[in-house]
Amino acid sequence: MDSLSRLARAQNARAARSCAMNFPHHNLSALALSIKAWGRELGFSEIGIADVDLSHAEPGLQDWLDAGLHGDMDYMAAHGMKRARPPELVPGTIRIITARMNYLPHDAGDDWRDREEARNAHAQNAAISVYARGRDYHKVLRSRLQQLADRIRKEIGDFGFRVFTDSAPVLEVELAQKSGIGWRGKHTLLLNRHAGSMFFLGELYTDLPLPVDEPGDAHCGQCRACIDVCPTQAILGPYRLDARRCISYLTIELKGSIPLELRPLIGNRVYGCDDCQLVCPWNKFAERATLPDFDVRNGLDDATLVELFAWTEEEFNRRLEGSPIRRIGHERWLRNIAVGLGNAAGRMPNAPEIIAALRSRADHPSDIVREHVAWALAQHAALAHEAEPDRQGQH
Repeated sequence: MDSLSRLARAQNARAARSCAMNFPHHNLSALALSIKAWGRELGFSEIGIADVDLSHAEPGLQDWLDAGLHGDMDYMAAHGMKRARPPELVPGTIRIITARMNYLPHDAGDDWRDREEARNAHAQNAAISVYARGRDYHKVLRSRLQQLADRIRKEIGDFGFRVFTDSAPVLEVELAQKSGIGWRGKHTLLLNRHAGSMFFLGELYTDLPLPVDEPGDAHCGQCRACIDVCPTQAILGPYRLDARRCISYLTIELKGSIPLELRPLIGNRVYGCDDCQLVCPWNKFAERATLPDFDVRNGLDDATLVELFAWTEEEFNRRLEGSPIRRIGHERWLRNIAVGLGNAAGRMPNAPEIIAALRSRADHPSDIVREHVAWALAQHAALAHEAEPDRQGQH
């Protein structure tokens, strides 16, 4: 442990003692129970409370960054160990209130995983991660966490806090595990025995000396289904992800060209990837969302690649108003779909509607779009050429 970490923990301890003196008239245990109840009233599935000592996570984080597994996500390296030191991000923080919120649509049937896998198996379908089909979760969770903070303020008066939802250097999974909400699965996502992994996480950094919850225990056992199913082998081993190969990274975070060797492995996934979650046994317990915000919009659970490829930039921005998808922009949207259309060649070679759609974007102003469209057309041309001798032999 370095001297900076020891100093930070000493300062946190002093802050906790000082803060406790400021709230002598409050029963902090009762307040913690009230916070959890208010959280449920606001639509959160579970609330946990953790301290700020994440020193155990620092070596793994540094090793991951040193190996370059974060890819082009420069902000990961820029913030460095601040992710594992909450008081450096928000001075005075001594507790983290963590929250999870289910996002699986309320009308998802018991066979939702089977239906998702079947939909993904059809080459003409556009596979979009379940979490992204409704309203932008950043806005939903941030608003609800702010309301929770307002409710606490109403009860005890002013206190220090700051709300986060996947928008700052925060080790969300580590904090959620530390607060008892679940454990880190081998795919690096958080798992919960009663809810699988189909939920979002958010945090409220605070200076309240609340009692903390017991950390969650791991329950993956010998299972490696998520590792084996990954289309691009992005999960290098238990708890170690190479973001540079992850389809979610390639279709959302990556701003440039998708590597040639990975394009065929992406299939028809145009925004994110749920494969490791669909195969996880714990998701048979996935809970449904209680908020309508995560209901499917724009038919994104049953859209075709050709249909979405035809959206103009104006239509893309209008239809996806308030959606997390909108942040990648129309250019990357077309890039991703072009790859999907190219991969459709394996099962639908030279399909007229796909070829027509691709040719309609062949002269697109964007170099990125043109490059991926040309690649997609080449896939169809190559497979059509391979099939030519077979057709000739039939005569």
